[in-house]
Amino acid sequence: MTDAIADSSLSPVLSEDEPLVKLRGIKKSFGSRAILDGVDLDIYAGQAIAVIGPSGTGKSTIFRIISGLMAPDAGEVWVGNQRREGTMDEIDQREPINIRLVFQQSALFDSLSVAENIGFSLFEHSQLSHGEIMALVNGALERVGLPNIGDRYPAELSGGMRKRVSFARAVIEDPSVSTSEPEIILYDEPTAGLDPIASTIVEDMMRDLSTQGPQGATSTYMVVTHQDSTIRRTADQVIFLYDGKVRWQGPTTEVDTTSNPYMRQFFSSAVEGPIQPAS
Repeated sequence: MTDAIADSSLSPVLSEDEPLVKLRGIKKSFGSRAILDGVDLDIYAGQAIAVIGPSGTGKSTIFRIISGLMAPDAGEVWVGNQRREGTMDEIDQREPINIRLVFQQSALFDSLSVAENIGFSLFEHSQLSHGEIMALVNGALERVGLPNIGDRYPAELSGGMRKRVSFARAVIEDPSVSTSEPEIILYDEPTAGLDPIASTIVEDMMRDLSTQGPQGATSTYMVVTHQDSTIRRTADQVIFLYDGKVRWQGPTTEVDTTSNPYMRQFFSSAVEGPIQPAS
């Protein structure tokens, strides 16, 4: 599966005060362990949201549910003005909002060149010619600051370059499909394992790409991260998850001033507090 979730030619009829994506009472367990326990979440157009919290608290699971890769055990997922039943593989219709996921480990195919990785979805599913797809691939590489590397393979790239190639794969567009609908990009730990300079490049790119959405509109995005710089440089809103529930939600500007005990313990790295070490 590529980063780009299927595009849609449908247009959601939403007012400005309605969320693009709405989760209500979302529950998900793996075996006997409850990962999400009644999560409610609204995502509005133009938001840049960081989802944070200790490891294993369901942050990536929420992304997989939003993107349609995974269905919740209970609760409702609303995309645009329609309720999703099952996963994207199980529903026989395109959704009214274009949702794309950038995987945590870039998820590039080692046996394919950079160009083949970026254009994979178009090569497999579009009616475009090889030349047309390659032109789009080259344009996507230009957007992420990596021109003229389409003939390289993932093993020849640094970690930061692989991340940027995965961004290019997520933002490539098929011009034969309407792209007027709102877009949401989900970044799963995009700066994990990168050095500070590479992290800054990726963080800047997330902001830059968010102003290059369909028809010039500002894209909406969410990012799962543990990295302080990524939280502060890429997000306007923060959601804190712990023990399957949203424990705090607010603007990034209040991260250092909130008295919420979960936030205070998390950002101070304190051992004592409501967050218990994973067993």
